Amino acid sequence: MKEADLYPQLKAYLEAQGYVVKAEVGACDILARRGDEPAVVVEMKLSFSLALVMQGVARQALFDDVYLAVPVTEKGWKLRYKDIVALCRRLGLGLLAVRLAQTGPGAVEAHLDPAPYNPRKNTARAGRLLREFERRVGDPNTGGTTGIKRVTAYRQDALRCLIALQTGQAAPRVVAQASGVRRAGVILRDDHYGWFERVAVGIYALTPQGRAAIVSEAAEVARLEGQDAQL
Repeated sequence: MKEADLYPQLKAYLEAQGYVVKAEVGACDILARRGDEPAVVVEMKLSFSLALVMQGVARQALFDDVYLAVPVTEKGWKLRYKDIVALCRRLGLGLLAVRLAQTGPGAVEAHLDPAPYNPRKNTARAGRLLREFERRVGDPNTGGTTGIKRVTAYRQDALRCLIALQTGQAAPRVVAQASGVRRAGVILRDDHYGWFERVAVGIYALTPQGRAAIVSEAAEVARLEGQDAQL
């Protein structure tokens, strides 16, 4: 397959919409015009890549309406489709998908038209992240690691409850006072990690998993105890 294989379908697609199409005009793979309307540029590659994106961005210094065109490959296209569209939208680039095995209507499909990027902020999610940042004690995780347990503010609070129950059974109110965790009752009841069990009405104790966690989480337990001792 060659990039030139994409040209006939793209040319036919644009001409069907009333454009006059010419290839290799200066640095542009395809330049098209319809009457006095602004010119349209199409940059082609055999796969969606950084090189294609950089070409498109470079053409935006010349014209507003710039499309990236790639052939549809079932595996790669499906796996990366959402990310590809999101990136193009953020950069204000259009996206054309070419089906080489097809001719006529449907051979080229516009998945995105060029437009200014006006993102709508996800304030709720941003707020959750900021609250997590504020509640988390220290920096217990290592950036860039994968496949390991993350220490979250919730986990730190659960560990504080674990520490408070080391000495024996207690009511949630007592655990909250000893640990400084206001949501201790919810953490004990939900028992997300399998560390706590209700042994009587309103009384909780550690499970075998909880006692084991004191050992397996010893480093974080010691760090939290040291942090709390400084408060």
